[in-house]
Amino acid sequence: MFQWSMAGGGVVYILLGTVAVALYGIRTLGAQALLAFLVPAIAVSLSCELLGTSSGFPFGDYSYLNGLGYKIAGLVPFTIPLSWFYLGLSAYLLARGGCYRPNQPFRGLQLLASVALGSVLLMAWDFVLDPAMSQTAMPFWYWHQPGEFFGMPYQNFFGWFGTGVVFMGIATLLWRGNPRVEGWSRSQLTTPLVVYLANFTFAAVMSMAAGFWLLILLGLLVGAGPAILCWRRSDPEPMVEADLSEIAQAEPAVSVGVATK
Repeated sequence: MFQWSMAGGGVVYILLGTVAVALYGIRTLGAQALLAFLVPAIAVSLSCELLGTSSGFPFGDYSYLNGLGYKIAGLVPFTIPLSWFYLGLSAYLLARGGCYRPNQPFRGLQLLASVALGSVLLMAWDFVLDPAMSQTAMPFWYWHQPGEFFGMPYQNFFGWFGTGVVFMGIATLLWRGNPRVEGWSRSQLTTPLVVYLANFTFAAVMSMAAGFWLLILLGLLVGAGPAILCWRRSDPEPMVEADLSEIAQAEPAVSVGVATK
């Protein structure tokens, strides 16, 4: 019963998170902007996961076990790129809400900061999740050669950060000129915050059960804390239509660098 609940529950958990964030994205961002994030997030993360499970780059030498659904190419569960999408979008929207002010100068630098911080928030979630989920009574993946950081190689975190930078950077470029992504109010960013903190809490409970208290502290300092600060720093009120129209008519002057691995 425990094995079934862990396996089936993991799939249902990810699917529900994906549906919730997708519905939120359609309502808040619009279908075009949502697809402009969803497609790169799934394509890039799946490519990196397939490369990682077959070659060890960019995350390290690991393999997925059974429990997260059908495996694409026999290597990566179909739910994994979905989790990259919905956690990635939540992290990026929070980072953008905290860093980006479209009516202020240095918009390009603000967007670069948003991509970097969003990738850090995504990586911080993995701080807490990965060691616990790979060392439970029913692990979902395992490392062929345990690393130095609670059984994980440090390379894994560079892989997470780099993967996030790539698909968030692509989405940022695709979002250019779309007034619906130029600013969100604090109330509009409440859903991404709740999604991020709920997933962080789930991972923290797993780490608590494994006795990984230091991981929880690191996650709070690098992930949950900054996510809440970004939400607090976002605009308390939504931008008015006049502001959005003015931004949409302005000459685009944003240059975003996308890191490669």
